[in-house]
Amino acid sequence: MNAVPGGFADPPIEAAQAFRAAMSAMARPGRIEQVGGVAPPAPLSVAAGVLVLTLCDADTPLHLAGRADSEAVRAWIAFHTGAPLVARGAAAFALGDWAALLPLESYAQGVPEYPDRSATLIVETERLAAEGARLAGPGIETEARLDLPDPAALRANHAAFPLGLDFFFTCGDRLAAVPRSTRVL
Repeated sequence: MNAVPGGFADPPIEAAQAFRAAMSAMARPGRIEQVGGVAPPAPLSVAAGVLVLTLCDADTPLHLAGRADSEAVRAWIAFHTGAPLVARGAAAFALGDWAALLPLESYAQGVPEYPDRSATLIVETERLAAEGARLAGPGIETEARLDLPDPAALRANHAAFPLGLDFFFTCGDRLAAVPRSTRVL
């Protein structure tokens, strides 16, 4: 048994499956993927926990915002990933609910020479549904829909493309992504 429970039972297999789901969601904006295999401490959802265990390691600066910044979550992340916890501006990934993650301008947005040097936000939501805002762009054949917390902010994020942030939205055991290349109509 792990000293800090709640991680993958079979890390190589489950992490590979989780990585595939995360990349599939990023490649097909608005598509909702189901994930599992972890039991992170409250208030993290299963999907947020899966993303943290899959995408973060000892070389991945992570920012915890709002309720996600608790002692239990910090201990769980330290044990399972070793990811250094940092301030917003230094984060490769940030985790929290929409309000706690604001303002978006406080995260690395990339620079023209290196647009990939930007943050990815893992946004915990109370609802994740394939309805609401219309999405278009790479990975979307005609149109996709996703319930977003602030469509105007995501439109502004896309306007800075190729700079900007990438987003994962999580709820329970489900996740969806909206990369900066996605237009929110």
